[in-house]
Amino acid sequence: MKARIDGVIEAALGSRIVGCVVLVNRGGSQVYARAAGLADRETGRKMQEDAIFRLASVTKPIVAACVLRMVDLGLIGLDDRVTKFLPGFRPRCPDGSEGVILIRHLLTHTSGLTYDGGGDYPRGLSGPLIPLDEVMRGIAAQPLLFVPGTGWEYGMSIDVLGAVVAAINGSDVGGAVARYVTGPLGMGDTLFGVRDAARLAVPYADGSVKEGRLPRRMGEPERVVDDGGGVTVFSPARIFEPRAPQSGGAGMAGTTADVMRLLEALRGDFLTPALRAAAFANQIGAVPRRERDAGKRFSYLGALVDDPAAAGTAMPRGAVDWGGAWGHNWIVDRASATSVMVCTNTAFEGCNGPFREEVAAAVFG
Repeated sequence: MKARIDGVIEAALGSRIVGCVVLVNRGGSQVYARAAGLADRETGRKMQEDAIFRLASVTKPIVAACVLRMVDLGLIGLDDRVTKFLPGFRPRCPDGSEGVILIRHLLTHTSGLTYDGGGDYPRGLSGPLIPLDEVMRGIAAQPLLFVPGTGWEYGMSIDVLGAVVAAINGSDVGGAVARYVTGPLGMGDTLFGVRDAARLAVPYADGSVKEGRLPRRMGEPERVVDDGGGVTVFSPARIFEPRAPQSGGAGMAGTTADVMRLLEALRGDFLTPALRAAAFANQIGAVPRRERDAGKRFSYLGALVDDPAAAGTAMPRGAVDWGGAWGHNWIVDRASATSVMVCTNTAFEGCNGPFREEVAAAVFG
């Protein structure tokens, strides 16, 4: 396995990935760890295992874990209405009726909230510097794509969960996450900000091997076009901005090792046995997902591999995975007691590019 992962990394470095940290645990023990490439290509600063990365959607399982821990403590219920905690959060269904959104709908992205609802509110990676309650008003003003529980669409659901845990804790989102997740698990570098800027990896946008273009150092802001023609605006400076609303869906920074602690804790005894099993199980039934999500369902934490062949993945059936747009991906396979955490400083290759599946194949091949 080590030789396979090394080969994947060497093949990608320079042309597709500027730098990365890859960790693999099996049976509770670390079986692979490597920092490779550059954290800052222009100054020659090498990537180190303790490098800090902007996490993007790797923030989501951290906030989801916070919610699930609060469920175990009796502070919130999966079938509670969001309005119990955010009374003014009342978006409308397509027919104009009020959408009844439950906590489980937010965890599973079956709420009807999307990233494409319009409106000038921040989506975590960039956007206006406004208070979180104003963000919630902006999200609630957008129509739902469908009646909650009847469809699946990736979107702002976990940002709303961030506001929920903050309201319950009587703090900001970071305070709730620190109390229930990052503090207890010793994830000292993971927060809505940067504890040690000298260790922060410089972000890069995809180049093109076919066209001979190397990844480019991101500007402020940076517009990155994905393979489908969609444009994502990244703001590298946002992580230093205390006025930025704390996005439960995309706003944290942290280290690869910190996130591995979380994955191992979720696989272990962080949650009660029944909720742990539920967290990694299919929670959306047969609700249709996007065409590119063939072979996968969704759990409380991420995508669940239901049919590896249809999904085109080497991950086994039952594995749960997700990523982060700045260039990361993670996998937990409970059956083999395997956790994989990959952080890169190259978007989107490290998240949605071939590198993701190449690492998975090297681990599970």
